[in-house]
Amino acid sequence: MQTASITLYPRRPARRTRLARLGDSVARHRRAILIVQWLIVAFYLVLVALPAFLPHPHPEARLFSSDFGATSAIDPNLCTTGMQTPTDKAAYVACWQDRLVLLAQYLFWGVWWPFVILSIMLMGRVWCGVLCPEGALAEFASRHGRGGAIPKWMRWGGWPVVAFILTTVYGQLVSVYDYPQAALLILGGSTVAAVGIGWMYGKGKRVWCRYLCPVSGVFSLLARIAPVHFRIDRAAWDAHQQRSAAVDCAPLLDVKHMKGAGQCHACGRCSGHRDAVSLAARSPNAEILGAGDTPRTHDAVLLLFGMLGVAIGAFQWTVSPWFVRGKQAAAEWLVARDIFWPLGDSPAWWLLTRYPEAGDVFTWLDGAAILAWICIYSIVLGGLAWLAVRAAAQLAGIDWRRLALGLLPLAGIGLFLGLSMMSATHLRAEGIALDWLTPLRAALLAVALGWSAWLGWQLVKVPNGTHRAGAGATAARAIAMLLWLLPLAAVGASWWLTFFVW
Repeated sequence: MQTASITLYPRRPARRTRLARLGDSVARHRRAILIVQWLIVAFYLVLVALPAFLPHPHPEARLFSSDFGATSAIDPNLCTTGMQTPTDKAAYVACWQDRLVLLAQYLFWGVWWPFVILSIMLMGRVWCGVLCPEGALAEFASRHGRGGAIPKWMRWGGWPVVAFILTTVYGQLVSVYDYPQAALLILGGSTVAAVGIGWMYGKGKRVWCRYLCPVSGVFSLLARIAPVHFRIDRAAWDAHQQRSAAVDCAPLLDVKHMKGAGQCHACGRCSGHRDAVSLAARSPNAEILGAGDTPRTHDAVLLLFGMLGVAIGAFQWTVSPWFVRGKQAAAEWLVARDIFWPLGDSPAWWLLTRYPEAGDVFTWLDGAAILAWICIYSIVLGGLAWLAVRAAAQLAGIDWRRLALGLLPLAGIGLFLGLSMMSATHLRAEGIALDWLTPLRAALLAVALGWSAWLGWQLVKVPNGTHRAGAGATAARAIAMLLWLLPLAAVGASWWLTFFVW
């Protein structure tokens, strides 16, 4: 039996903030939100599926301008002036097909994903609860499916870590940012899996989103620094005299005991429940400095080895001259020993990138080099961060997982900067000047480094909320702070090379 929905807007106290009223309005206008969700689902399906069945764009095709270049046989004004002959008609159709594919790539990778990351950092997981098409489809399937019990294996907390790493690495091997077929395979496959899991399990809940979504762990971490959240007033909850039905919480949370914003999807369904749940502002540092739940080991591993290791390595290999030199050295070593099979082309686009019509075909060596780069980068950078955090936490007398959360601003802004590289690539291809981009990147990176450094100092100097006295404690905290600066320096140097050197 499905959990009954409840009326979430009983009589309100006399004073209620604007944010709280905004949360209440989300609860009241549930039908309108559902309409918006289904519109986004339709847009998402078109954006992901349709370009995969269209030809790859002409190398000189552009999205915003009609100029195809001097070397192109296509009339540069054909897209806007129309066609006069059958030959023009074919070229006209090809022109607009190219623009549709380019538009889908730009909207999805240049706008959609960077600003999803930014929205999580600013507003919590509103994307998950209100806008995410995959979540809406998974919940719909769950409400109309077989409603089986959630199996024990699915509740393992490490699935978001595994899913994020595998999806990120596989996406690089098949060039998910550049080709719609690869995007359909990865994102479409994830959506099909979400619907299948929803149909089999959950009884109207978002089981996929809670346990298996590849970005659920990342979103859970980033939501911890959001300056707004749904606050639970335990005293008001317990003092409420009227009987009330259970909250229809899609991600299966115990709302009464919720302390942080990490798992909350910010869907607003619980707003006003028992006069104890309200959308409220807070310091973005509040949850890191002690007000939230202690992070699990899986969360800390995802932050250190996933967001700071795998993700940066995936963003960096395409621009790194070190990667090119390493691959060339490996190729020369193989040729010198008459080992030629690693230099063979990929047999299928879904295994390694293979698009001969675009002149883009990976060899086995390319795939191995990408895997090696990302693995080594994540082990070295993530391992350095892990060792430094563990050692600093030991000296400061704090849980190392909580201290690791101090790196969240650096990791979150780094993800936004990395994903915005696709935005810049698309805009530069259109001939748009981006002179402002370099100082903006430098400013954001400086903010991220300064924010994380300050959080680390706050956590180190007052461990567990108590002041430690004595020369020995002071020296230990100083050493802990120096250790804390090591991963910040390493991550900052990585982005400095990516944006300002290479």
